[in-house]
Amino acid sequence: MLARKGVNVIDLYQQWCGPCKAAVGFFRKIKNDLGDDLLHFATADANSIPALERYVGPCIPTFLFIAGGELVAVVRGVNAPLLRKTIIEQLEIEKKVLDNKAERKVVKNTEEGAENEPTDEDAIVPAGKSFTLAIIKPDVVAHGKVNEIIMKIQEAGFEILAHEERTLTEDEALDFYQHKSAEPYFEELVQFMSSGPSYILIISQPESSDDVIPAWREFIGPKDIDVAKREKPESLRAQYGTETFFNAVHGSDDQDQASRELAFFFPNFKMAKKSNEEVTDVPVERTLALIRPDILKERKEEILEKIREEGFSIAMQKQVMLTEHQVREFYRDHVNEDYFPALLQSMMSGPVLAVALVKKGAVDHWKRLLGPKSIDQAREAAPESLRAQFAVDRTPINQLHGSATSEEAAKELNFFFPQEQTLAVIKPDAMEKHKDDIIESVKNQGFLITQMKETVLSREMAEEFYKEHKGKPFFEQLVDYMCRVKYTIWNRSRI
Repeated sequence: MLARKGVNVIDLYQQWCGPCKAAVGFFRKIKNDLGDDLLHFATADANSIPALERYVGPCIPTFLFIAGGELVAVVRGVNAPLLRKTIIEQLEIEKKVLDNKAERKVVKNTEEGAENEPTDEDAIVPAGKSFTLAIIKPDVVAHGKVNEIIMKIQEAGFEILAHEERTLTEDEALDFYQHKSAEPYFEELVQFMSSGPSYILIISQPESSDDVIPAWREFIGPKDIDVAKREKPESLRAQYGTETFFNAVHGSDDQDQASRELAFFFPNFKMAKKSNEEVTDVPVERTLALIRPDILKERKEEILEKIREEGFSIAMQKQVMLTEHQVREFYRDHVNEDYFPALLQSMMSGPVLAVALVKKGAVDHWKRLLGPKSIDQAREAAPESLRAQFAVDRTPINQLHGSATSEEAAKELNFFFPQEQTLAVIKPDAMEKHKDDIIESVKNQGFLITQMKETVLSREMAEEFYKEHKGKPFFEQLVDYMCRVKYTIWNRSRI
């Protein structure tokens, strides 16, 4: 097959994962569209072909482009626009090669061919470009429809700027859907959204400055499945939804919600600068912001909007009523100051909003925005500062707090957002080639690995560990897979 004249596109898959059905359908369509005898498609099982052993790993669709028996391009992930672009480009290049008008450029490793593929770390929302957050829900993921839906999203003209598979904890689901807490189905919704992995995506439109949110909501259809099937039968929810909140796909209602949801799932996602500011190598930091009781109720959204306008991501936020003991503990270095009684009274007069802000150089940037601690000084020397703008006449206490240093930020964040522990497992397919890279990446993201061990699961252990999946079609295959080689288990914690 590799000796055939022209460009061969190979959909590479693994036994436990299977070929990408959405890609197979896409290839049939593009083959018919182009009608070129020099274009060939095939699927290949990496587990059964020795020459493809190096591609065995995570279940990420991989497409190899081969011409003249040589690897000339690689695309990872089901990215319809990128696949189409690469197919057309490689076909044009190969025709020139066959006419002796160009030389064939050979890719020596899989990483070289994927240089144009967007990654989560490199993804940027350009200045002025609209975005929204989407979730492909657990029932759809369980039925293996993710790649099919992603293909439809891209064919409809949407751009996926970043995506990740993630299983929400019950606490995360509670936090994410807290605005629905009064609904009768709230507990069931939380259980459903934490029942298995979801796919989280950031959606935009590649060649439009229009608001993507209305277009996306039109594309996914009405929230009620019956209404979607009756009024929008071509929508994603009509095609893949089953019940009221088993409606396949989530979409943000408006830009404020999209920003909050983006910060919830992608706290380090980068936004493009609004001007030609000089880019310096400043580390991404977290800092604490407090909105005090006197202005929280009336001006909370105004302050949060100013935070977002300055390019901060809101990683976490929590509204809390502090006790006297907690206020004294948090401000223990200030208890002997003349202003402390007024500060104590202010902090206990109502709920406080604690916000974890994320940005390059977050600590210094937030301090600059706040301005002087003294309201009089802020009004006189920095009238545009937040403390001057949000001052309350009846109290000498400024209404916004910020951490003074990176060390102080870490302590203050831990006060309001204590570290939590979770279990992580590097599965067998990634152990041999990717273990060290994964561990390094985990550490770089701010996680602390407290315990770690390598082990081989017995079949009984694997069945017990995944007992909630017993009876599902993939259960036996999953157990067999998890028992085949050793893998690493560790506890990790993070703010």
